[in-house]
Amino acid sequence: MGRKEMIAMLLAGGEGKRLGVLTRDLAKPAVYFGGKYRIIDFTLSNCAHSGIDTVGVLTQYQPLELNRYLGIGSPWGLDRRDGGMTILPPYVKQKGGVWYKGTANAIYQNMAFIERYDPEYVLVISGDHIYKMDYELMLEHHKKCGADLTIAGIEVEWKEASRFGVMHIDDEDRITAFEEKPKNPKSNIASMGVYIFTWKALQKYLIIDEANRNSSHDFGKDVIPAMMRDGLRMHCYPFKGYWKDVGTIESLWEANMDLIADEPALSLYDPEWRIYSVSPNKPAQLTTDTAEVTASLVTEGCILEGIVDRSVLFSGVHTEIGSLITESVIMPNVTIGAGAQVHRAIIGEGAVIQAGATIGDPNSDEITVVAVDQFVAVDHQLLEVEPT
Repeated sequence: MGRKEMIAMLLAGGEGKRLGVLTRDLAKPAVYFGGKYRIIDFTLSNCAHSGIDTVGVLTQYQPLELNRYLGIGSPWGLDRRDGGMTILPPYVKQKGGVWYKGTANAIYQNMAFIERYDPEYVLVISGDHIYKMDYELMLEHHKKCGADLTIAGIEVEWKEASRFGVMHIDDEDRITAFEEKPKNPKSNIASMGVYIFTWKALQKYLIIDEANRNSSHDFGKDVIPAMMRDGLRMHCYPFKGYWKDVGTIESLWEANMDLIADEPALSLYDPEWRIYSVSPNKPAQLTTDTAEVTASLVTEGCILEGIVDRSVLFSGVHTEIGSLITESVIMPNVTIGAGAQVHRAIIGEGAVIQAGATIGDPNSDEITVVAVDQFVAVDHQLLEVEPT
C-alpha cells in the first residue's frame, strides 16, 4: 500500500431515531434527499472534489441498503485498488463481536485499517450532513496552524447552539474551550463534526480513551476534552457556506425546501462541484396536459397528472388527476391518488396515498410523515401516519 498524506474515516452508523419511521429499516446516511440523492452523497462528493481517494466507511445500524447503495464506490471515483472505498462494519474478534460503543471507539476498532496507509493526517467526517466543503483547504489551515486537531466550525443561531458541540476561539482561531451540547451555551460557533487530526496525536488519545472505563468513547464528550486538558494545539476552521444537520424531521424537510427557494443557499447546479450519486436510470419525466408544476424539483421517471407546488419529487412518483401536492417531499415510487391532497409532508418510499385522501393540514406548521410502503386510505387517521 502506498503511503497517503490523509485518509478519511466516514462515520455512517447513525440510527437516526429522530427521523422516526423514515429510518425504521434504514441507516440515516442512506435516507433520500434532494430529489435524486442520499444524504451520504454529499460527504462522499466532498471527498471526491477534495482529492481524497481513500475512505473507510464505518457502518453499524441497518447497513444492508446503505452497503448495497455504496457498492464499490464507483460514482465517487473510489473504485480503486490503492485506497478507494472500504466498508468497515463491527466485526467478530477472537473474544467475540463488539458493537461500536461511540464515535471514538469506532475509529479505535479500525486503527489497523488506518495504519495500512501510514497517513500523516486523518479526516473524520459524518455521513448525515448536507454541505459542500473542500477538505483540502481545511488541511492547509491545519498545517499552517501546526495543529494537532482542527475542527470545522460554523455560526449557528443561539437557540440552536445547545444541539451541538460549541467552541470558544481566540483571534487566531485557536480553540480555548469546547463544550458538548451545553444547556446554556456561551458561544454559537458549532462543531460541524468535521475533524482533521494529526494521526500520531489521534492514535495516542484513542488508546488512552479506550483504556478509560468511565469514558463514553465519544469524540465530543471524551477525546476532544482530554486533548484540550492536556494543552494540545486545537484550531477552528471557520466555514461560511451552507451546512445542515438533517437529523430531525423538521431539518430534513427544511433542507429540501431550501433547494427550491428563490435564491437557494445550496446550489445543486454548480458544474465545478457536482454531487455524485447512483442514478436510478429511469425514463424522462412525463408532464401531462392536466398537470401544473411550480417551483419544484422533479426527477426522472415521474408521471405527473396533478398539481405540484413548491415540492421535491424523487424518481418514479405518479401523481394522478386532480391531486394536489404543496411544500412536500415525495420519496421514490410513491403514488398520489386522484383528488388526494398532500400538504407539508414527507411521504416515504413506495407509499400509496389513496384517491381522495388528505395528508397534512395546510393551515398548520406541523410536518406529517408517512412511513415507507404505507397504504393510506381516505380515513388515514386509522393508519400509521406520524405527525412530528
